[in-house]
Amino acid sequence: MAASGFEGFEKRLELHFFGDDPKNMGTLGLGLRLLDFDSIQEVLDEVQCTVVSAVANHYFDAYVLSESSLFVYPTKIIIKTCGTTQLLKSIPPLLRHASLDLGLTLSSCRYTRGNFIFPRAQPFPYTNFQNEVVYLEESLPAALCYRKASVMPSKTPSHAWHVFSASTQNTTCRFGDSDDDDLYTLEICMTELDRDLARNFFRRPGDDKNGDSAGKEMTELTGISQINPRALICDFAFDPCGYSMNGIDGDRHSTIHVTPEDGYSYASFECVGSVYDDREDVVRMLKKVVQVFRPATMSVSTTCASHEAWTRVAGALEPLGLKCRSCAADEFPAAGTVVYQTFVDRRSNNYNNKS
Repeated sequence: MAASGFEGFEKRLELHFFGDDPKNMGTLGLGLRLLDFDSIQEVLDEVQCTVVSAVANHYFDAYVLSESSLFVYPTKIIIKTCGTTQLLKSIPPLLRHASLDLGLTLSSCRYTRGNFIFPRAQPFPYTNFQNEVVYLEESLPAALCYRKASVMPSKTPSHAWHVFSASTQNTTCRFGDSDDDDLYTLEICMTELDRDLARNFFRRPGDDKNGDSAGKEMTELTGISQINPRALICDFAFDPCGYSMNGIDGDRHSTIHVTPEDGYSYASFECVGSVYDDREDVVRMLKKVVQVFRPATMSVSTTCASHEAWTRVAGALEPLGLKCRSCAADEFPAAGTVVYQTFVDRRSNNYNNKS
């Protein structure tokens, strides 16, 4: 393991809002999508990142950032940032713009992250989870009085899942999103990527391509385009290495971020699914993700109001040679059940050392 390098593990913030103005609510309302680009950049300046590419459809806007991704729905915003970014500093300007410009009120908040590879390089408050929780509690309105924080452990020392959730209502269902109770979110973190496959995410010296065209080439070369062939993909390749993409498939988003350097290689994949989807869809998708990266260690966090979704994960991964090492579950306000599973490649030293 390198003594220091780029931090691949992301911090992820999800905020949900509600309001009385019809133009801000429902499928037809634009809500948070009415925020102008200057307001969005003001938020990102606080986080210390910027937009490098963007795409949108009828349902939401997706931005590839210099450090990961931003998704803006009418009443929901998701920011996911890697490196040493100051993600939680986005909360005050977001709440201010939502309230003053759009008449929207925060109803729930969820913050998640894995274990940092280089924790000592993180600025305050990301030096430890307790500091992050205090920062969150001081930043959120008092109306979000139902709060819970937990570190979900695993038998793999390098992996643990940190979750903070807060809501105006004492329920595990998503506030104001009853139509979405069948949806689940997968947050996948992969470390120790196959070295040959990781090389696909390095730019060729003097390739004379911009980040967009080099990103499209990587998307095709690596097979990422086949993970969800229906998705409209917005991709970007960094120089000299690294890759990010956002996928848009109707009202569902997906995203991939890759830090390919040997010694601290990392990739993440996030997507939204439904418990009513064909079970084989999850199997096919996870199989393709594993084929693209072949990680030695993989963690999967499944967040869903239903208890059904997480059972599909192990069934999809174990036939691919990934052994489930641990599984932890907990319930959180306005998020539902979070199930955290870790997997180790049977061919890796991580597996042999624990056998």
